[in-house]
Amino acid sequence: MTEPHSPWRLRDFRVLFAAGALSHLGSNVGYVAIPLFAVTTLDAGPGQAGALAALSTVAFLGIGLPAGAWVDRLPGRGILVAADAARAVLFASIPLAWWFGVLSLPQLYAVVLLNGCATVFFDVGSQSVLPELVGRERLVQANTALVSLMAGANVAGRGAGGFLVQFFTAPFALLGGAVAYLASALGLTGIVRRRAPAVVAADRRRLRVEIAEGLRHVLGSRELRALALTATLTNLGAQMINAMLPVLFTRELHLSPGALGAYWAAGGVGILLGAGLARRFAARLGHGRSLGLAGLWFAPGALAVALIGDGPWLWVAGAGWLVIMTKTGIDNVLGVTLRQHLTPDPLLGRMNATFRFLLTGALAVGSALGGLVGQAAGVRMAVWAGAICLAGAFLPVFCSPVRMLRELPVATPPGSSGLRYRGVKPLICAIGPVGRPRRPSGGEPGEPAPGFARGDGAL
Repeated sequence: MTEPHSPWRLRDFRVLFAAGALSHLGSNVGYVAIPLFAVTTLDAGPGQAGALAALSTVAFLGIGLPAGAWVDRLPGRGILVAADAARAVLFASIPLAWWFGVLSLPQLYAVVLLNGCATVFFDVGSQSVLPELVGRERLVQANTALVSLMAGANVAGRGAGGFLVQFFTAPFALLGGAVAYLASALGLTGIVRRRAPAVVAADRRRLRVEIAEGLRHVLGSRELRALALTATLTNLGAQMINAMLPVLFTRELHLSPGALGAYWAAGGVGILLGAGLARRFAARLGHGRSLGLAGLWFAPGALAVALIGDGPWLWVAGAGWLVIMTKTGIDNVLGVTLRQHLTPDPLLGRMNATFRFLLTGALAVGSALGGLVGQAAGVRMAVWAGAICLAGAFLPVFCSPVRMLRELPVATPPGSSGLRYRGVKPLICAIGPVGRPRRPSGGEPGEPAPGFARGDGAL
């Protein structure tokens, strides 16, 4: 039986979920097919593979911040529909060029760059429209469902992508991705409730002023700043590894595209597992404490990824990848929900854009850095560097006030100071899974400490 406050009772959420399933499926097929096609057919080297991966996310560095202000000004449904329609056309251009014998690396570079621009608007728009569609009281359940969806799409899309490339070639796999994007765009037109733009025409201010407000909101909050830094380091390390895996699997380990798809699919299983554990951890340990302790427990698994090799070492690395992606799944549910609760409605687009700028910008930097290290010092050295970064990424949240937060806060309007809490005040907890509550230094018992005021990777 559906819970009274379940987001599944809302038609618009069901439409968003179904369309998102198709969109994620298209993204994950392309995630496997494009780099494999570049390496196996167009003979791309480590540097070119890194550049291809970097271009797929560099758009967040170029237009990520202004995209947040634009999303706050525009209807959310229209943004999502236009983004998926554009991605369908871009993906379809690859098999068309291959059919006529004119496909080249420069075209792949252009497609992934423009596809990244469309993804900027889709990602920022979908995270910003969600609170309006489901209400803040349903955000944990809604984010759990969407992160589980993303993980399931990683498993299905990347697993299917690897086998489609192996048995039907990459262009036909990408044609299937284009069809999925088109179906998603058509499905999103079924959303009835439309988010009203936060900035009306009569009161539009200069774009840079609105961007600065979003930056100040994120970087001026100790909690949001810690969440952003941990997620940025997570994406940086993960992408240094992911950018090199097509080269490592096909040229050093001599494994099939299906094996690479299955390896990446294991990460999706981890995210799915983490999403399922997130609510249980939060109920038992507290929302912020779960974020801190999940890193302490799971992050060392990243070091096993660097041991990847033949035979049993491939399974060891796969287990490590599953463990670290389980931590990422927990972070994606609890971290995104906390960000949304810390942000008033008029700033949601700019907050999400700031996070996407940092997080997906880290993917671009990680891809380029992985390619440079792989070219200069070898692919395995790039994997080790990424694994070390990934293993330590949890420290900013673990050492911040986020770990002390038990209940979700209620955002105050822009310009206000402090946070309001729904129900019980935040409980300051000692380090460790069974630590007793302790008194925060410089404050009364039970009060916030002084100064207490978002694929594979963090959202």
